[in-house]
Amino acid sequence: MNAAANGKAARHGSSRRTARLAAVQALYEIDVAGASVDLVLLEFLKKRWDCAMGEGDAPLSKPDENLLSHLVRGTAERSRELDAFIKPVLSGSISMDRMESLLKTILRTAAFELTDPEGDVSAPIIISEYVDIAHAFYSANETALVNGVLDRLAHEARPGETLKGDKYSKA
Repeated sequence: MNAAANGKAARHGSSRRTARLAAVQALYEIDVAGASVDLVLLEFLKKRWDCAMGEGDAPLSKPDENLLSHLVRGTAERSRELDAFIKPVLSGSISMDRMESLLKTILRTAAFELTDPEGDVSAPIIISEYVDIAHAFYSANETALVNGVLDRLAHEARPGETLKGDKYSKA
């Protein structure tokens, strides 16, 4: 792959990463404020990312608008179904009812992406992306929880993908 293609691929990956982060933030706002999906999406797509900054005050890439919209709409529409999918893999005293809204939103959005029939992203990439999002907001405990829950969900949602060494592969 030449340098221009590498740069384009990196920007595409970065715009998808930013879309996932924006989706989690938008869904959190929808959940906490009770705002409408359409209004929040419009706000995120038209205004929020013009001034968003990343680590070290570097500008975040513009989110992939199609992915952002798909994640927000799909997760919002299927939130009850996603909660029912997540609940059985939670352990101990952890429950969806007692879970912090942002943590619940991260798990729901990742669960949506893992179960999305239109999705084209492998389970390990999805898990890695949402663990990174969790890490941006939480300490190691919550990040480990997200990793463990998503790993179990991936085994349920994608039984054809198995862990071999440190990589997933199609069975």
